[in-house]
Amino acid sequence: MDSHTISAQLGRLEVVETGRRRRWPEDEKLKIVLESLRAPRLVSATARRHGISRSLLLSWRRALQVERADAGSAPRFVPATIVPERLPERAPAAVTPATGRMEIVLARGRRVIVDAQVDISALARVLDVLERR
Repeated sequence: MDSHTISAQLGRLEVVETGRRRRWPEDEKLKIVLESLRAPRLVSATARRHGISRSLLLSWRRALQVERADAGSAPRFVPATIVPERLPERAPAAVTPATGRMEIVLARGRRVIVDAQVDISALARVLDVLERR
């Protein structure tokens, strides 16, 4: 029944230091953040290599306001140029049939452009379908 007694024999005792925070200089933080941005999916690997957590590295990235250029962060405007439509030049004919174009603008900005020889019943069916959509 001596299992409840304390033995005078001591084993090996190790002291593990925990709880002390490391201090990172700003230039070292910047170097680690830039390394994490070099290729896709390097955040975890970079954090492991430097012995820090992934969340700490991400918070450094936010604090330093460094983002990838290809991250699609905000919509960008693309310059647009409107060029008038050029009709092909034709040699004048002796007798020209009645020509002309008509542009019909529907609701929601839809446009229908037809020739003078358009079939009226076909045009009416197309317009009816477009108005319902």
